[in-house]
Amino acid sequence: MDHRLLEIVACPVCKGKLTYDKVHQELICKFDRLAYPIQDGIPVLLEPEARSMAMDEGR
Repeated sequence: MDHRLLEIVACPVCKGKLTYDKVHQELICKFDRLAYPIQDGIPVLLEPEARSMAMDEGR
């Protein structure tokens, strides 16, 4: 993931900062506890495509 892209993308729900999870190829919004997939190197920043994170996921 290009770090320049990571600096400008935001959570589509809260407009907050996203963090990159290299292992799972996801962008994580810690505030909303949503994980957005990255498919073929492209972040899919659509709320219906996001995975809800469990409370015990400490990423």
